[in-house]
Amino acid sequence: MLLAEVAQATQRLADAGVPSPRNDAEELAAFVHGVKRGELHSVKDADFDARYWETIARREQREPLQHITGLAYFRYLELQVGPGVFVPRPETESVVGWAIDAVRAMDVVEPCIVDLCTGSGAIALALAQEVPRSRVHAVELSEEALRWTRKNVEGSRVDLRQGNALDAFPDLDGHVDLVISNPPYIPLTEWEYVAPEARDYDPELALFSGEDGLDLIRGLERTAHRLLRPGGVVVIEHADTQGGQVPWIFTEERGWADAADHPDLNNRPRFATARRAMP
Repeated sequence: MLLAEVAQATQRLADAGVPSPRNDAEELAAFVHGVKRGELHSVKDADFDARYWETIARREQREPLQHITGLAYFRYLELQVGPGVFVPRPETESVVGWAIDAVRAMDVVEPCIVDLCTGSGAIALALAQEVPRSRVHAVELSEEALRWTRKNVEGSRVDLRQGNALDAFPDLDGHVDLVISNPPYIPLTEWEYVAPEARDYDPELALFSGEDGLDLIRGLERTAHRLLRPGGVVVIEHADTQGGQVPWIFTEERGWADAADHPDLNNRPRFATARRAMP
């Protein structure tokens, strides 16, 4: 019975324009019935929970899957998310992967890492977990988002602070090995083209940044230069349509070297990196 209901739910979600209807129908079935996706066949007909259709109705309205289940998965992490905090995306996992490789290549015993605009804490926690001796600092401006961040970082060694990324961590100036950020980067002019899951549910503060989407990134360039030691590296996520634009913000005249763009797993330009030039 459950698998038949899942098939029906998949069709309903597809008709509603949900991008991954089968995945979401199965995830919601597993969530409601307290099993893993691979165990759905083991749910007896008598145990079918009609609340499943309530979750499907919510997803039909394009409420994010992660808001319904309260969980988001990012690399090796399970994070608590909900209204008020940006839901981490799979594309960001490749950004973090590059950053981990870069830190390991530095051969620093206890690398100092700063995550600007941390949101749910996904990036900071992944780096703390996968770079075991790192000292990870994270900042978030939104009090609403911080309600979730605090839950996620509890028990970790991430140093979480509330504040503006543009003037954060003056105590770390010139001592940071890696600065990383997934900042807001959607142009205000693109509002109507943003997927409903993001536009209607993610906080605007985490999405939009000026007419061309690059306002905050321009500010973060100065923050990163202030924080990094000479030879330290900055990693900034951006929209795939901004490929080529962001490296030009990190110019030699402003004290940078090796500015470059990098593709995500779909081979779309996804993040820019640069190294603070040696004096």
